[in-house]
Amino acid sequence: TSWYVRGQNFALVYSSARAGEVLRRAGQTDEHVLLLPSPESAVTITTAEGTTRVEGRAVVLVPPGDSEVVVEADSELVRLFSCEAADLLARCRNRDAYDEPHVNVAAFRPWPDPVDGYRLRVYPLSELPVDPARFGRILRSTTFMINYFYPEIGPRDPAKLSPHTHDDFEQISLQLEGDYVHHIRTPWTADLADWRDDDHRYTRSPAVTIIPPPAVHTSQSVGHMRHQLVDLFCPPRHDFSARPGWVLNADTYPTP
Repeated sequence: TSWYVRGQNFALVYSSARAGEVLRRAGQTDEHVLLLPSPESAVTITTAEGTTRVEGRAVVLVPPGDSEVVVEADSELVRLFSCEAADLLARCRNRDAYDEPHVNVAAFRPWPDPVDGYRLRVYPLSELPVDPARFGRILRSTTFMINYFYPEIGPRDPAKLSPHTHDDFEQISLQLEGDYVHHIRTPWTADLADWRDDDHRYTRSPAVTIIPPPAVHTSQSVGHMRHQLVDLFCPPRHDFSARPGWVLNADTYPTP
């Protein structure tokens, strides 16, 4: 079973897959992303260059063209596509929300090709170094930036939240484990008719929250449980990319 959700520049497909299922993509025009969030994950991925088996939690960057994912163990998986995948955008449950482009979101433009060309790239989470000075585990492709936060046990300190805004891009907060409250505030304008009440949205995992610019927002993990959040951006963020050492595969994927 798969669920389809879109933003201005992307489509997200969340699948609860059974062993033996095959997920195919033909003629994909650009890179897409496969997230394997479960330690029980096991898939075999075939592209033009050959076949690769991936086990456990991982971020996988899939090159343009034809691809096939064979699911070998029951598990959840997430696929991320840019807005170039018009057929997937049409399947999204919230497609009507984007009948008109959102004026505050910049148009999608892919980032430069990888320095050694397109190929399947597998990043096991167990091999991504943990560094408290870095804001999570950040990877980028030509189409997405993936910030795979370190898992946390228990609730976030309510005195240490991080409300902030973005000028011209949506933030996609993907909940994989745990309960969260997403706090969202619409900035005031000179016209009182534009004002909106603050939104404090309680969500159980799995869930996707799409936060538009320039809303003030922060996410608060709640409850005594394991929490796993992944923030996604399409295309990648310039500000995070400018931080030395933050993007773990920066040597492979140059900035514009």
